[in-house]
Amino acid sequence: MRGFKTLWLILIVSGLFLGCKKNNPQPDTSNTTLYFPPINSNDWQTESAAALGWNVTELNNLFPYLESKNTKAFIVLKDGKIVTEQYFGTFTSDSLWYWASAGKTMTGFLVGIAQKEGILNINDKTSTYLGTGWTSAPLEKENLITIKNQLTMTTGLNDGVPDPDCTLPSCLIYKADAGTRWAYYNAAYTLLDQVVEKASGKSYNAYFQEKIRDKIGMNGFWIKTPNSNNVFYSNARSMARFGLLLLNKGYWDTTPILSDQNYFNSQVNTSQNINLSYGYLTWLNGKNSHMLPSTQFVFSDELIPNAPSDLFAALGKNDQKIYVIPSKNLVIIRMGNSAGNPFASVSAFDNELWGKLKLIFN
Repeated sequence: MRGFKTLWLILIVSGLFLGCKKNNPQPDTSNTTLYFPPINSNDWQTESAAALGWNVTELNNLFPYLESKNTKAFIVLKDGKIVTEQYFGTFTSDSLWYWASAGKTMTGFLVGIAQKEGILNINDKTSTYLGTGWTSAPLEKENLITIKNQLTMTTGLNDGVPDPDCTLPSCLIYKADAGTRWAYYNAAYTLLDQVVEKASGKSYNAYFQEKIRDKIGMNGFWIKTPNSNNVFYSNARSMARFGLLLLNKGYWDTTPILSDQNYFNSQVNTSQNINLSYGYLTWLNGKNSHMLPSTQFVFSDELIPNAPSDLFAALGKNDQKIYVIPSKNLVIIRMGNSAGNPFASVSAFDNELWGKLKLIFN
């Protein structure tokens, strides 16, 4: 009987400890197959396309196509290692280039860090940080707008104004109640930099450098343009580093950069029921429908039909691209001038390019 009681106590105590572990999960470092380049070095391991079993002929055919499409830099990472790194014209590995709206995804990620630190909550009213009167909307309508609405492009502010980058209250005009209309509107998004500054008490560049850039070995900086738009510039490998961070769900190797997995998962999944192909300032493939900037039309197909369905992306004007494909452990970046439509974040180039890429990987 005494032995039975002893065994019973051991089982109870073990159960308590197991319960504690369940309630306090270890950091998510799930993708242990990934390689991460050192932070303070230009070293980066490579892998050959031939060793991966890729179609080398189709890969070599891709380079003249990319050059013909005004590409400046193109990098493919497989398992974190560089398979191809190409520069065109006078552009080099040290050249800096703008991310355009691909930087939105970085902002969305940074807001997640700020929420994890407890200095803001995305369900807070934007006016909590910017003060009332930051729009020209009636106060009761302005008070409906939250940080989450800015992250999801559902502020309800009018995107049809003459200058979509103007952040003056006179330019921020009520169109619909927040949460009821999706519209790709730059000015409402741009003001997230001021939200982060107010919440953190630091400049946007300083907060970004401390929380993301310096921790993963990027270079780059945000520049405020005359029309108040905040644009990020970096070299191509820095763009690839951020893509690798996204691939590993916010961890740089085992170091948490954004440890809030609920927030990260929300960023890379449908954020509202109007545009299914949009997360938190991040584009999503594989959904039944999608919307595009500058239109209210809902297209009844995937964003990029030729691409893997689990792809998510940071996309910017003039075809700045960070593609992340978790099922294949791939990160693909493209920098350059417009490949066809100079005004679109999402363009026909995405699907055309993936028509060629899938011949390489399949």
